[in-house]
Amino acid sequence: MEQTYSVASNPVYYEEQSLHVLFAGESQTPPLHQVGPKIYDYFLLHCIETGAGAFRTEQRTYELGPGDCFLIQPGQLVSYVSDLAQPWKYRWAAFSGTDAGRLVREAGFSPEQPVAACGDRSVIPEALAGIMKTFYAGRESGHLTSLGLLYLTLGEASEMLKDHSRLPGKDSQVKRTVKQMIHYMSSQYAHPISIEQMCKGLGYNRAYLSRIFKEDTGLSPVTYLLKLRIDKSRQLLRERPELSVEQVAASVGLTDALYFSRQFKRFCGQSPTAYRAVTARQQDH
Repeated sequence: MEQTYSVASNPVYYEEQSLHVLFAGESQTPPLHQVGPKIYDYFLLHCIETGAGAFRTEQRTYELGPGDCFLIQPGQLVSYVSDLAQPWKYRWAAFSGTDAGRLVREAGFSPEQPVAACGDRSVIPEALAGIMKTFYAGRESGHLTSLGLLYLTLGEASEMLKDHSRLPGKDSQVKRTVKQMIHYMSSQYAHPISIEQMCKGLGYNRAYLSRIFKEDTGLSPVTYLLKLRIDKSRQLLRERPELSVEQVAASVGLTDALYFSRQFKRFCGQSPTAYRAVTARQQDH
């Protein structure tokens, strides 16, 4: 098997960047090819395409194969060596920045959990190859492209690194699903979404989602979404006096201003116009 090695660096570098991909590369290693023991001053993520090898930290050794990823953290003493019979081919990307540590923690990586088994259908090798190709092109826009591909990479890795230990089994899944629903509504309330669309997007039956959501929050998804929209509209009525009631309604995803006014009075006990007048007088005093 012929040994290969290539690497491409980001043509743009910014001081004090919140997140920055430094370089990306690929290599078909020879048998028993070893790197380290050594430390790095940046994050370095590897993804194995073919073959096998071992990744060693100060705590333990991981035997890895195709689809496995391992993340080296700054200041961590590590070494890694390819297999004798089936030396690995891998891709990698190095990144740094003030937000890098938070990002890898959100993905689920830690010094105690540096490995993610993403499988042979993973898009990570393609994403890392995309970073390398982008850097070879030498365009300044490659900096932004590389960040998108890095987020894609860590996003997929996080699917394999989710911590299910806080809640056992079914309860854990229910809590995560309810959180997904709340996040969906909180980010999409300004659009004319429906609960049916949300259920379809999350891949669950509406009756099931409605039941677990009400058990967890005390409100049905329909009521929760409507209350969220009314709460947002109250803020707009207070802070944006130049907006009409129709514009406020549209801004919270309710295109029927009459329906909005009825629901606003149902939750707040007064019309949007009256609410705005009262809050304006209070602010004047």
